[in-house]
Amino acid sequence: MAQWVTVWRAAQLLDLPRGVLQQRVRAGEIELADGLVSTESLLALYPGAQLEPAGLAERVAQIRDESFGRRVRERLLPSQEVLAQRMFSQSQELAEVRHHLQRYHALVIALRDRMRELGAQGAGDEALLRGLERELNDGLARVLATEPVDALNVMDDMLKVMSAQVTVRPSGHEFEVEGRETLLQAGIRAGLNLNYGCGNGSCGMCKVRVASGEVARILHTDYPLSQAEQMQGYVLACAHTAASSELTIETLEAAGPADIPAQQIIATVRAIRPLAADTMLLHLQTPRSQRLRFLAGQSATLGIADGDAARARLAIASCPCDDRNLHFFVARDAQDPVSVRLFGGALKAGDPVTVWGPHGEFALAEEDGHPLVFAACDTGFAPVKSLIEHALSLDAWPSVSLFWLATRPDGHFMANQCRAWSEALDPFEYTLASHADAGAGAVEVARAMRADLFDIDCAFYIAGPEVFVTALRAELANAGVPAAQVHTEVLE
Repeated sequence: MAQWVTVWRAAQLLDLPRGVLQQRVRAGEIELADGLVSTESLLALYPGAQLEPAGLAERVAQIRDESFGRRVRERLLPSQEVLAQRMFSQSQELAEVRHHLQRYHALVIALRDRMRELGAQGAGDEALLRGLERELNDGLARVLATEPVDALNVMDDMLKVMSAQVTVRPSGHEFEVEGRETLLQAGIRAGLNLNYGCGNGSCGMCKVRVASGEVARILHTDYPLSQAEQMQGYVLACAHTAASSELTIETLEAAGPADIPAQQIIATVRAIRPLAADTMLLHLQTPRSQRLRFLAGQSATLGIADGDAARARLAIASCPCDDRNLHFFVARDAQDPVSVRLFGGALKAGDPVTVWGPHGEFALAEEDGHPLVFAACDTGFAPVKSLIEHALSLDAWPSVSLFWLATRPDGHFMANQCRAWSEALDPFEYTLASHADAGAGAVEVARAMRADLFDIDCAFYIAGPEVFVTALRAELANAGVPAAQVHTEVLE
């Protein structure tokens, strides 16, 4: 029997990017009914697909292996209380289905017996009654016969116990809660721009209203919800998880950079690591009670006070899904006071760094299912890396392409990361280019882009020095790419 699931859940079950299914919906290859797609039609389109979400088979195998028992209990499975509530919900749903089937079965049996009685009494058309009786018997035989089990239905039922699907209103975004994650942690990991502040139950900025489903509190909170808020179903997303397999919450999300408040945080240097001869990774960590809320692609101003204050605006290279750990790529530059201190050894692990931000409008546009094309020059890879990781977490685009130009010998300082993405992700491809002149290199990057990228309505994101951005934007315009599809970030 076919089951109806959301496109988001269908992508999970088939281990496909959600953008691929959305493209097939727009092309008319997949029909939706009230936003849902039938598992029967999915199996018809993907008869040979692996019917399990990515990594689930391996994770289930780990459950059977006692040596992984503790790690699985801590990271994969929800708490005993939440797991019990989800299993109870599943059992209740199964009991209701069984109850309905029993009543339908009893109704059909009673109808068949009554038809026999009427036939024996000679009431009505005997041939018609016997024909109807045969149809009922055949129908019962078909219903009670053993039929092949829809593998997608089985996997969906399993997912409902192992994880929970959360729908956010009014945006319609969906995400999955795994293990012992809170609603806020799961939403941020999925790339959603949920509203929050401290992340530890003290400020109340992550309030959401539960529209349907059940939640369970798993962390202590200091922020007191009013009685009226509690009666209306409000909870703190940072302290609650989904107790039912399906949950709908209501909350506003940041639609763009203008919705992110300005912040000032005293972070700590967690690590300083050379990525190449002239490029350093600066890893900052914020306090648990104060995280930097930002959008992928944005920048922050760093302040170092060691007698003479030094400041620099740098693009954030990390994903907003890990908001406590901020990564920055710092190039050797004698004119940049932060770079001078970093390469000179004046900045060490444990030192405080003031972070102001976030800044900038370089962020992903609304999800539209169109392919994404990124182009970076040297440390312009920082905001591009953040955007790519964010796009991959959202899983809403059918393909991601990266073109990275280096103007110095160590310009491709994270080529291994690009290679890892390419090997692990089917929809990701990359091209590395080198040229001493950023402007001329931009022309070569445009030539390296496949011609079909200009014809299939891609969204282009370009980051690097002004000469690179200007030259590549001109090349795209000459190729007929509309200006609205090109987003740029000039690094200072």
